[in-house]
Amino acid sequence: MAIELRRLAPDFGLEARGLDLSQPLPQAQFDELTRALFAGQVLVVRGQRLSARQFLDFARRIGPPEPHVIEQFHHPEFSEVLILSNVCRDGQPIGLSDAGTYFHTDYSYLDEPARATTLFSLQVPRRGGDTLFANQYAAYDDLPQAMKRRIDGLVALHHYGNRDDLDTGSRTVASVLSPDQEARMKWVRHRVARPHPVTGRVALYAVSGSSFGIEGMPQDEAVALLDELKRHATQEKYRLSLAYGVGDLVIWDNASLLHSATLTDPDDPRTLWRVTVKERGAAPAH
Repeated sequence: MAIELRRLAPDFGLEARGLDLSQPLPQAQFDELTRALFAGQVLVVRGQRLSARQFLDFARRIGPPEPHVIEQFHHPEFSEVLILSNVCRDGQPIGLSDAGTYFHTDYSYLDEPARATTLFSLQVPRRGGDTLFANQYAAYDDLPQAMKRRIDGLVALHHYGNRDDLDTGSRTVASVLSPDQEARMKWVRHRVARPHPVTGRVALYAVSGSSFGIEGMPQDEAVALLDELKRHATQEKYRLSLAYGVGDLVIWDNASLLHSATLTDPDDPRTLWRVTVKERGAAPAH
């Protein structure tokens, strides 16, 4: 049976209907869903009922899961599943709260970056909790030719963190790591204008978030260029705001998007599961 698709916005974002992901999809249908993901960049399947095992099994078909460095909020049975939540039990948080509340690309601070991120919504706040996405194909395509020539071949230097906010007490800082977790992080290299590993289209890559410099460029000049690209790439005309319902499963293509969580009232409960899968054989930066 063909998957029914509905557009979420004129330029990108798709909703797939008529699927039950608690059961393994036939390969032909899964392949169709994967094509829809890379065509739409954001793909939503609403109203699912999934165990953590079923959610993880689905994500594994997209790519190899990579457990998040913050292991204290891994699912107790499945380390590949990260719990995102502002809920506390017995005075202790059950998940990572205020995660990624700035435009970024998941795992862009790793040598082999993320192919896709999957979220499964368990508990929805009364207000807010949307995810914002910014289309980096469109942002690159709209750059003046002079800027395209300037950034062609440039390699950005990435590290875990948020270039715009390093205050560990802020709600928009990157989720704070322990000293041991911080010690595992290293500097990595990714092209600023990066050909997509599946589609081949060029997109701006992680110009907001983990990019802290540009190889061979003075630091002030590099940050000024990255900030200029970030302002361009996150304009309203490139954005989609996605609202969640309980049971919604969302998949997005990290190589062609920036995304940002939105802050919610800490007393307004929200809980999701997240699995991020990495690219297979990602091309190195040149």
